[in-house]
Amino acid sequence: MRSTYGRWWGLLAGIIAAGLLSRVVHTGFAVFDKYLGDALYAAMVYALLRLSGRVERVALWAAVAMVGIELFQLTGLAAGWVRSEWLVVRVCARLLGTQFGVWDLVAYGVGIAVMRMGDEAGPG
Repeated sequence: MRSTYGRWWGLLAGIIAAGLLSRVVHTGFAVFDKYLGDALYAAMVYALLRLSGRVERVALWAAVAMVGIELFQLTGLAAGWVRSEWLVVRVCARLLGTQFGVWDLVAYGVGIAVMRMGDEAGPG
């Protein structure tokens, strides 16, 4: 149990590092420059839910969270928060995203599916 927990923390750290890198390094290919980061964002949510140890059907709840975040973007609130004088509000706006995109939902699905397949395969 302990090694599985540590493995998930290591995976989460790697996902976050790869996600940040995907936003800094640009290849000129939208699949890598935009949608890889979205897939990694969903993978991060999956890993966080998995680490909580309190959630059954992790893939389902990760998908619900990601769809909720994407639909929230339709309100325009996060887009307005980008102009806030408060740094924490601007950071939250960036984390939530400011523009709805159907392809973002596809990328989230890919990220969650990859995590679920790896989770079912186990550590070895």
